[in-house]
Amino acid sequence: MTTQTTTVAAKDTRAVRAGGRTEGTTAVAGGASGADQPAANRGRTSIADLVVVKVAGIAAREIPGVYDMGGGLSRTIGAVRDRVPGGRPNVGRGVKVEVGERQTAVDLDLVVEYGVPITEVSRDVRENVIAAVERITGLEVVEVNITVHDVRLPDEDEPSAGAEARVE
Repeated sequence: MTTQTTTVAAKDTRAVRAGGRTEGTTAVAGGASGADQPAANRGRTSIADLVVVKVAGIAAREIPGVYDMGGGLSRTIGAVRDRVPGGRPNVGRGVKVEVGERQTAVDLDLVVEYGVPITEVSRDVRENVIAAVERITGLEVVEVNITVHDVRLPDEDEPSAGAEARVE
């Protein structure tokens, strides 16, 4: 995947969302060149969109009450992917981001455990994602939209829990 550095002036959420950017990298700090500049200001720092996706995904999964992330189809594909030998879990499943020059907006698709207050879980997820993304990337998070797609019931079995191996 080829990444490209783009500059999108983003004053608020509408500007981030209207940017029409393709996935790539975003310049976080524009630097100056020249020997007369302090060392910390020489050069640019670019953060790939995928970095923000991973940080947000990990931060959301840290909250008790979040069972899984993603919509039905993405969870099904993820379950198949997780069973492939050598495959790693996709921490970005259920996360979409739009990144501007200094700001980002995050959309999360969650599955929560039955019995947990959804509004409290959503609030905790939102706070944790904002704190993690802002601390790690330096981008201002202008919004975190959460969609709860499903509730995991206590009597639901894991997809592989009741399945017996067909071969030894």
